[in-house]
Amino acid sequence: MYESTCGAAATGQCGKPQREAACTSREPPSAPAERDYSGFDIVKATQYGAYSRVKELVEAGWDVNQPDHETVTLLHWAAINNRRDIIEYLVSKGARVDAIGGELQSTPLHWAARQGHLEATVLLVRAGANPGLRDAEGCGCVHLAAQYGHTAVVAYLVARGVAPDGPDAAGMTPLMWAAWKVTAVDPTRLLLSLGASPAPQDTAHGNTALHWAILARNSTAICTLVLYGNANLEIPNQRGATPLAMLQSNLGAVWIGSKVAERVKELSTSRNNCLRRITYDKKFRWWCVVTIPFLAFYLTGMLVELDAPIYLKAFLLVCLYSVLHVVTNFLFDDELKNIFPLCVYLATKTWFYITWVVVIASEVSAGATVGFLLCSAMLWHTFLRSWRADPGVITATRQEKMRTIIDLSESSGGGGGFDAARFCSACLVRRPLRSKHCSVCNRCVARFDHHCPWVANCIGAKNHRSFVGFLGSLVVMCSWMVWGGAQYYGARCGASPAAWPRCNAWLGWVLLNAAFHLFWVSVLAACQLYLLVCLGMTTNEQLNRSRYAHFAARGGRSPFSRGPLKNLMAFLRDTEQRDHRPDLDDSCDDQDARPFMRDDRHYV
Repeated sequence: MYESTCGAAATGQCGKPQREAACTSREPPSAPAERDYSGFDIVKATQYGAYSRVKELVEAGWDVNQPDHETVTLLHWAAINNRRDIIEYLVSKGARVDAIGGELQSTPLHWAARQGHLEATVLLVRAGANPGLRDAEGCGCVHLAAQYGHTAVVAYLVARGVAPDGPDAAGMTPLMWAAWKVTAVDPTRLLLSLGASPAPQDTAHGNTALHWAILARNSTAICTLVLYGNANLEIPNQRGATPLAMLQSNLGAVWIGSKVAERVKELSTSRNNCLRRITYDKKFRWWCVVTIPFLAFYLTGMLVELDAPIYLKAFLLVCLYSVLHVVTNFLFDDELKNIFPLCVYLATKTWFYITWVVVIASEVSAGATVGFLLCSAMLWHTFLRSWRADPGVITATRQEKMRTIIDLSESSGGGGGFDAARFCSACLVRRPLRSKHCSVCNRCVARFDHHCPWVANCIGAKNHRSFVGFLGSLVVMCSWMVWGGAQYYGARCGASPAAWPRCNAWLGWVLLNAAFHLFWVSVLAACQLYLLVCLGMTTNEQLNRSRYAHFAARGGRSPFSRGPLKNLMAFLRDTEQRDHRPDLDDSCDDQDARPFMRDDRHYV
């Protein structure tokens, strides 16, 4: 047996190599310092990366395709130890890239893929290695990479033309292997983004990828397949068990997330139960989330206006909001909860307009009403731009995405450029500087500031100015509302503010909302302007600057700031603020891994 860090070929069952413990490291073992390699035979020299010794022996007449007593070639040993320079040399000397060797009858590419060596994989594929070949257990290279969680290798092989849904000898697809073996979000999410379908079933058991994820109690894979991949929960396997039935029998287990449990309950609702069917109807629940804020505002105003003792009013208000809390928790899922703040905003502003027209307009001048409507028009213009406009979503065609994967994988001398900090595995795009993937919208946004629930949209490069204009317009509109209410009270209820609520309780309720909005929106607008003008950074950068290398290199200060005046002018012109930093490239130095569909989201 040859001495090496991986002293024998990777062997054993597909996914369960007998000698896995000897080959667990993805990094090649470092060669001993100043070691004399002159006594090494060619196999040992290849394993240790002694390039000069390998070259010496080959030049002396060694056949690069001669296998050892385990039928393993030199290229196998170079691949499993990620010896890039030796791989290139052996290929140049005519080494067969698809040579079969070892107990599993694998190719060098199989060995590289199993170990997750992207550099070796790139070199072998570029040299003509066939990634579609199967080993003795029927596994292709992409299946091996998927079951060991080597996301970069999976991405590169698929970008190079390997089918993301290709089955192995047992009908297991890469997605099934990832769901069964890997607890991280990738490569499951990556395979779905690459076009893999969760519908295929293996030949041995009839299981889909979701079946395998449930059998493994793989919470991350279950969540990703159900919520991101829209996996069918009603496909039976050969025993007649559906993913839905399997999840129902384990409902309440810690490995079934709250969102998946909600989906299971929705599908489990009896079609004979009219009430339950209505409450799980998506259209019905959408109308509930839209109308409840309008009704809640109105009912609160009516309770405030009741001619009753204050303690009775307080009791009724507590009852009202307790009922609303129960109803909203029962009806709203996470998707509806994300748009609920937007509905609250729209309801509040609608009642502002109604109150102005019905109550205030008669006590102020026509010019004041026209001014109120004009500032409202500006508010709606900036609001619609913030709500419906493209915030700067980074898009690419499938061909461009595959080209990006290949370019990043093959950069830096053969594969070192594929870095999660520069590539989004959900969107399959290169991440520009200052961009970020929003887990609410599930998309990458250029110059990402934050996800704003009040406009139900991300704030980024293309709608940031509109958002700041929206905040300013909202401050003006709320100020005008408070002024108009004060004018009404002064004309109708006397000069004493203490008597105003009893004079018109509804207007008092409306003005309380206007004052509250005025306060928090003013604070938010001030913070936005301070970050943009004084610091030259986004909200995301301010909160996460310790995670960005280009901020850490400057002690947390923004490398994009050119002083308050120039920052303001650049923002108003909506131009990129990085021309003065040629040392910063277009890649993102963010090192955070972004798990998909987690409850502890990191967005602002």
